[in-house]
Amino acid sequence: MKTHLARRISLLQNEMHQAGLDLVVFTDRENLIYYTGALAIECMGIVIPAEGEAVLCCLWLDTAYVREVSGAKQVQPYHYPSSSIGQAIVKAMKSFSLPAPAVGFHKYFVEFGTFDMIRKAFPDMTWHPAMGLTYKIRAVKDDEELAHMRHACAFLEVGMAAAIEHVRPGVTELDVLAEADYAMRKAGSDGATFRQQVTNWSKQLLAHPYAMNEIIENNQPVVVHLGASCQGYTAKMCRTVFLGNIPDETLRIYKLLVKAQAVTVKACKPGAVVSDVYEEVFALIKREGYGNYFQDNLGYGIGIRQTEFYPIVGKGVSHKLEKNMLINVLSPTIYKSGVGGPRVKDIVLVGCDGGELLTHFSREIIRK
Repeated sequence: MKTHLARRISLLQNEMHQAGLDLVVFTDRENLIYYTGALAIECMGIVIPAEGEAVLCCLWLDTAYVREVSGAKQVQPYHYPSSSIGQAIVKAMKSFSLPAPAVGFHKYFVEFGTFDMIRKAFPDMTWHPAMGLTYKIRAVKDDEELAHMRHACAFLEVGMAAAIEHVRPGVTELDVLAEADYAMRKAGSDGATFRQQVTNWSKQLLAHPYAMNEIIENNQPVVVHLGASCQGYTAKMCRTVFLGNIPDETLRIYKLLVKAQAVTVKACKPGAVVSDVYEEVFALIKREGYGNYFQDNLGYGIGIRQTEFYPIVGKGVSHKLEKNMLINVLSPTIYKSGVGGPRVKDIVLVGCDGGELLTHFSREIIRK
């Protein structure tokens, strides 16, 4: 394997030893990008042993490409439809001569047919979650990853400027998103990896709203939450545009969220326990009278996935921050009906002197 990929696999193998896992099988795109370096992939898997070389399984047409980008010695090609990814993975697993392996899987995209083949080939195996292992490893970024993330963040700033220019009464949420997405693509983005948001006030207290074919009306905040990516790495940023006459309390809420985000950024230092960071921010929110309207998480890690579940900056969470972790903060709004809903979100790099904002777009109130 290439040096940086071998280092990632070695880190995972160390975690596997501690967790008592013999093998890990990944078929999801995110982990394949992280552990193989391959972007132009579908129908692929990787089998990583606790000791020894990983085996990559791919369509025979992709064999030369996979060898080149990964530097892997062990590549198991298969011909579809006479063979399948499941059969290739089973063959790779059998090469390690483990009749009853403890196997780790990620929560995403292990297709049932593939899992069923593995289960039948290894009736005495035990299967275990491997999400925590790889999320923790992926949390600390190397220089190449940080460069990709900085590019993705720059694309976001172009997109946000385009979105704000086009937010006005009478257009649809999708109209605005189309302009933003086009601008980011023209700047070099590979596209968003999640459903982006340009949302009217009526949807802003939902957990996961997204842009739809709804008309934007005057006298309301409009939340714009965009995503961009570079070489498999995704970034996101959120701003709020205030149209027409807005309640004073809504504007105060937005200013409070910006202040809370600044407190979070300052606290993002190596060794900080995320629950302590949360409590410092929550104390501010509570002092302003909104403790009952605030959720238990401030933000999540970010990288190959738009939401990485290590670290989770939240109430009672014991994760510790490390240098070169990336976090998107502030995820929540103030969930008070009738006045809450505006949001601000940016990507923060954990550094020795506190966090560094990688998204530089203005956080001042935007009124139109």
